[in-house]
Amino acid sequence: MRISRRTALRAGALATAGAAAGAAAPAAAHGPGRIDTHHHALPPDMRRWAIEHGLLPPRGGPRWGRWDLGETLDAMDANRIALGVASAPAPSFVFKDRALAASGARTFNESLAGLVRDHPRRFGFFAYLPLLHVDVALEEAAYALDELGADGVLMMNTAGGRYLGHRAFDPLFAELDRRRAVVMTHPDALPEDPEPLPGIENSVADFMLDTTRCALDLIRSGTLDRHPRVSIILSHGGGFLPYIGGRAERAGRMGEGPSPDAFRRALRRFHYDTALPLSPYASPTLLKAAGADRVLYGTDWPQVNASEVAIARRAFDRDPALTPPARAAINRHNALRLLPTVAARLTR
Repeated sequence: MRISRRTALRAGALATAGAAAGAAAPAAAHGPGRIDTHHHALPPDMRRWAIEHGLLPPRGGPRWGRWDLGETLDAMDANRIALGVASAPAPSFVFKDRALAASGARTFNESLAGLVRDHPRRFGFFAYLPLLHVDVALEEAAYALDELGADGVLMMNTAGGRYLGHRAFDPLFAELDRRRAVVMTHPDALPEDPEPLPGIENSVADFMLDTTRCALDLIRSGTLDRHPRVSIILSHGGGFLPYIGGRAERAGRMGEGPSPDAFRRALRRFHYDTALPLSPYASPTLLKAAGADRVLYGTDWPQVNASEVAIARRAFDRDPALTPPARAAINRHNALRLLPTVAARLTR
């Protein structure tokens, strides 16, 4: 059975894979290394669930569906990544059925929690929330944050054609605001046009637009202002958001978008990860728009293979737009400040 990367993403992308769990890697990255906040994983229980529900074939399939813990730790050590905050961004439509949403999200989150439990100084996790069923998502958020020790939650940009600024998600944002939770957002194909351009994967541009639209919707709807204690990470450098600032502000002045003030506030309210990759093309604009203190290191492993992780890391390390303090903040310090539970595990 042959599944393309695009088809697999649409059909079940549990975004990052899972096969046998290997032994823990040496302590090379246990020191003051990078913290990878855009890091996917699919442990064995999650892989079994995906196979049972037809989202992955028993053998073969996409590369991310053959994740291996030993390979992951080797890649982390090679790039001096001390800890990866794991997540599994399955497209929302996978959980259209309510019972499946409850069982699948629970399997995802308990699997990731087990990975952290076995390797607390190498992994954290963002709990998956099935947004098509807000009441189930509320239950899962409470369970994951209170019982499993999740470091935050993952929310797909859209569910049922609705972006995260839709009022349907207000009860969930209210609860996350009460908890001062961290939310990682993750893109998928555009809801109204999931097919990519021929020969061009959705991840090249459609994912970026999906994130941009989600961010604008969060601003326009007032979700950011109503829930000021939620910290929101925009994947992939914020999509196009930081780079259309002038256009967005002009639209606001003309009554065709959020006000310029709201847009500027939001740019420095969001957090962004480097899994664009950031360097060298995007870093000057993002740093100018948002500031180095809002940027987090991210690889997109294992959707991105080891050689590409290394290429992006080398470009980041020699990026002339980054001062040594900014590089240190992005590599580690910003994540420790944003994710106190990770900081606590690393300092035990």
